[in-house]
Amino acid sequence: MAGESGWQTVHTESGSWRAIPPEARVRTPPPWPRIHALPVASRATLLAMATVLSLWATDDARVLGWLGLLTLAAVPSLLGAAHPVIGPLSRLAEVVLCGLAAAAVAAESEPAMAAAVLPYLTVPVVVAVLYGHRIESFALIAGAAGVLTGAGLTDGLAGEAGYLLACAQWLVVSVLAGEVIGAMRRRMQNRRVAPQPYAEAARLLTQLRSVARQLPGATLDPGGLAEHLIEEVRALVPVERSAVLSASGGGRLVVLAQHGTDRVDWETALDADSAIADAWASQQPQTSARSQSRTTVPAGTEVSALVVPLVAGVRTIGLVAMETDSAGAYPQPVIKRVVDVVGPAAIRLEAALLFDEVRTIATTEERQRLAREIHDGVAQELVMVGYGIDNTLAALPDTPDSAPAVEELRVLRAEVTRVITELRLSLFELRSEVDRYGGLTAAVADYARTIAATGGLRVHFTLNESTARLPAAVEAELLRIAQEAITNARKHAGAENLWVTCVVDPPYANIEVSDDGSGIGDSRPDGRYGLAIMKERADRIRGRLEIKPRNPTGTTVAVVLGTATRRGSV
Repeated sequence: MAGESGWQTVHTESGSWRAIPPEARVRTPPPWPRIHALPVASRATLLAMATVLSLWATDDARVLGWLGLLTLAAVPSLLGAAHPVIGPLSRLAEVVLCGLAAAAVAAESEPAMAAAVLPYLTVPVVVAVLYGHRIESFALIAGAAGVLTGAGLTDGLAGEAGYLLACAQWLVVSVLAGEVIGAMRRRMQNRRVAPQPYAEAARLLTQLRSVARQLPGATLDPGGLAEHLIEEVRALVPVERSAVLSASGGGRLVVLAQHGTDRVDWETALDADSAIADAWASQQPQTSARSQSRTTVPAGTEVSALVVPLVAGVRTIGLVAMETDSAGAYPQPVIKRVVDVVGPAAIRLEAALLFDEVRTIATTEERQRLAREIHDGVAQELVMVGYGIDNTLAALPDTPDSAPAVEELRVLRAEVTRVITELRLSLFELRSEVDRYGGLTAAVADYARTIAATGGLRVHFTLNESTARLPAAVEAELLRIAQEAITNARKHAGAENLWVTCVVDPPYANIEVSDDGSGIGDSRPDGRYGLAIMKERADRIRGRLEIKPRNPTGTTVAVVLGTATRRGSV
């Protein structure tokens, strides 16, 4: 299967699909021509019908001669139907000879008897359509019309109504037959290429992998690109507060990165009366003498705000907002300098956001698949094992001799029940996602309540979430880190209390999980793997994982995104 770009997707022996670029494709010679039964049968039937009717209408040898030549023209048309030169020329010869034979029959008998031969016109027209040559089919119809007109003028049939009606009738029938067959062919092709989206996806992902390997450094990190863009803008124009915002669900923006010494609660609603919303809708830079944040600005403070959209192609993928505490700080020459920097950055940021989205979708799908496999496989089998133990306990006699076996089975049944409970919690963890409208703190709180209820823990919450949202990929990673910390506290710490703190103020976030258990030591080697996973997740979103003892007992695990020093009391 090949796309418009020349790439070809092949099915490998292992059962997977692989995209092959044009330069790597092996050229194979075309196979020997195959003669299908349907073209042979249709030509033979129509030629036999034309011969019988012509002999019935006239015994002129000239008519039989034209039919003989038509039979000879059918041979190369059958053998070379797919050939780029022989095929069209042989079909044209069939059309010309068919028109001459029809005119000869009409001249030697009745004008309407041209219909004895004209049905053969449908054969070359339909064959041309079947090989994907729709324009050729119309050219053949036009050629047939020309031959019939010329032969009619030569034989004095131009004024005969029966001849003209027969010619017009079969020309129209040939056109309709070609169109019907063409529509059926296109429909069957669409069915055959049903895997095309997968082939296209394989091609694009292969290209993405190649490009990602060639890019220098971590240039597919949206947060890093956003911070670099802010630094570029700050080097050009006066900026005291700035941020890079990108699209998210629910008609709001998320803060990818920001700069400033004070807390800035940027206006992220796209339906608000703000330069941010205007820049998003118009795809043009917007200036304002009003701050673009929801933070109260002291009375009498002069503010200059500039919002430049990040446009990739025809889509707005984000905005760069900047402010300074002075009037008229962003005249037209300054705006042009900023636009010249922001333009190329939009393409880089779009690539990073798309890569992040693809990775998030793939991760979510894999988690859902694992949850289904566990639920339908191991979990169901363990339940059946538990039922088998119950049946065995019920069948054992209540005698002193069977008491040891009964006790062992009860211990085994308790262990199976514990494993089933752990599997159900794992399923809950795999299926847990940050709701589009609920937010990160709600997802963390729901998970903590469920886990604490199964482990008999008392959970204490401190939740503080801004109306602004973090990028979806960042929220997902923070949720997974919190889940791992909560699970470790329940399974390994032997704790009675759990303290969960969530502070989300994009692009800053702090998720902290503390317990009053035994703490982390050499006696808990099974928790080391979970800590390594949390560290990897934190590094992926450019966060900091902090693990420290809690006074007087227990452990505190915190992941911090951004810095809190510029956020006042946070």
